[in-house]
Amino acid sequence: MITRYLNLLAIVALVGSAGYAYSIKYETMRYSADIQKAKHDIQRERDSIGMLRAEWARLSRPERVQALTEKFFDYQSVSVDQLAKASELPDRVAKVDMIGRKLESLGMAEPTVTPRDERGAPPRSSTPSSNR
Repeated sequence: MITRYLNLLAIVALVGSAGYAYSIKYETMRYSADIQKAKHDIQRERDSIGMLRAEWARLSRPERVQALTEKFFDYQSVSVDQLAKASELPDRVAKVDMIGRKLESLGMAEPTVTPRDERGAPPRSSTPSSNR
């Protein structure tokens, strides 16, 4: 009688382990399919990045940009005879902002002299220091 129960228990364990093995097998197959799908998605995105880079290279060609600037902005193209020496360039005018002009009109544009500048030493504090 006990051997029948042991045989029955062994059969149930065998069927259970077979079911578990099949569930792992199908789960592994599903993960494999998900990985393949992800690989295809990655490749598709790489291809689209490559196409976008090629399109950007085509759109940013210097001759195309030059033609567009001539068409829409009426610019002249730069040629070799337009190059000049640095001495031939006009002097740059120093830009002063509104606050700078206001300070100049009030006579405050000059740098101030600090106590450190006068004596060459840091300013002393007004409180006497204690000697230890």
